Amino acid sequence: MATTHADPTTGIEPAADKGAGKIICNACPVLCNISEGRSGACDRYANVKGTLTRLDPLVLVQRAVAGEQGLVRLSEAIGPGGAWDKAVHGDKASGAGDREVFVTGIGSTTTYPDYKPAPFIVSSKHEGVDTVTVVTEGVFSYCSFKVKIDTDRYIGPEQASVRCEGEVVGHVTTAEYGSQMLSLGGVHHLTGGSKKEGRIACQVMMDLGNKKAVALTIDGGASLVVQAGQPPVINGVTEQRMRVGCGSATIGIFAPQWKDHVDEVIVVDDHITGVLTEHQAGKYIDMQPSGIKIRGKKSTPGRYFQVANPGMGWGGTDITDPLTIIERIDAKVARPGMRVLFVSTTGEDYAYFVLDEQLHLQPAEMSEALRKVVLRIGENCEPALCTVLFLGGAGGSLRAGVTDNPIALTRSIKNLLTNVTAGGAPAYIWPGGGIMMMVDVMRMPDNAFGYVPTPAIVAPIEFTMKLADYAALGGYMERVRPVEDVLDTEKVLVLPQDLRNPWPMDLPVDGLRTAGD
Repeated sequence: MATTHADPTTGIEPAADKGAGKIICNACPVLCNISEGRSGACDRYANVKGTLTRLDPLVLVQRAVAGEQGLVRLSEAIGPGGAWDKAVHGDKASGAGDREVFVTGIGSTTTYPDYKPAPFIVSSKHEGVDTVTVVTEGVFSYCSFKVKIDTDRYIGPEQASVRCEGEVVGHVTTAEYGSQMLSLGGVHHLTGGSKKEGRIACQVMMDLGNKKAVALTIDGGASLVVQAGQPPVINGVTEQRMRVGCGSATIGIFAPQWKDHVDEVIVVDDHITGVLTEHQAGKYIDMQPSGIKIRGKKSTPGRYFQVANPGMGWGGTDITDPLTIIERIDAKVARPGMRVLFVSTTGEDYAYFVLDEQLHLQPAEMSEALRKVVLRIGENCEPALCTVLFLGGAGGSLRAGVTDNPIALTRSIKNLLTNVTAGGAPAYIWPGGGIMMMVDVMRMPDNAFGYVPTPAIVAPIEFTMKLADYAALGGYMERVRPVEDVLDTEKVLVLPQDLRNPWPMDLPVDGLRTAGD
């Protein structure tokens, strides 16, 4: 086979000709043989008249300007042939005030393994500083999605397997304050099990990253539908509220508002059930003992663990009748006419009783003042949502697409000389070795994730730094292209900046240091 040479502009090597109109796609290790007019297994590359062609446009983010009512949309920003429209934006694409743009990794193409430079190494001037952004779509085998589900409902035991279509794709981790956590995907599910497990795990991960709904089941637990930015659906029921706090915290928040309207409040919670008159908050407002004793393991005064089993009932327990947690009523302390409120940590479940002459709790109509406090519990609950974070290790040969000395890139990031983003969204870099990034998919553009059928996830990643720093860390200076050249020659999709995100060109240290300092 004849030797091929990379395009001097993009660094992408031409696909090898297999004859009979077929070419080999070298964007990933699968090396698809693609017939003319057809696409490869990942549906991202095609054989267009004998040329390996990326099907999706290169995604750019356009900077927002304070006070601007509307940003240029796709129909305005893309000119003939998909290139930058100078009539709209002017000749100077970058550094042009309200028309500054950032080249993301979405649609940039994959150059894996990176024995060749990243597909886009783009220079621009930002606030008077010469900068460069190295852009690629990384192939991530070592990656996962962390899912935060706002609910007190019982979804399953810690460490239980999470399944999709019967295949294990992750596990339940810890319960956090008002939320249940899942870890989904990861290299062992992608490549360490059966072919079907790897395929389904990859699909689940890509769908989660692209903000689609995913149906899951948990061994020994619930069925779920999770989707980034949407309420979780648990056993067919859509969650509405995230709890205001545990039972103890709820008492601490609302105790002064219950005074004079009730004689006892029991806040039912799977973690800590609170009893107002025993609680320090109740003592503070001079609440008198009620004599009502509840089941469970007493922690500190007014705080009880394990009053019931976890479940889909009140406060994440398995109860639907709050009276079942009453162990006894002390006749020496309790008195007829006492007013008792049971309420959950979201205010969705509540019941009001009055003690009769035989010291039995009888259902009664609560006062308007008391009802107002119950409603306030709900008012203080945030909407229940699913949060999806992509966690990926950007190591191996990906770094070689940035510099011929990969450790220099890692050090530059740790020294805050290089800013890491994913689709223009801010990435948190974990301490310790390597480049372990974590990003909220809701702050990334839609459909930012793809896959290769090894299987592995494809995700955008951008490294932005001062041009001088890029040269100092051994970057591919001969591959640097002005952003104007990219906009003149590439098929692009221009999206407005997500206003929750900082502008990705704002370097961590505002360009005050260089790698040589």
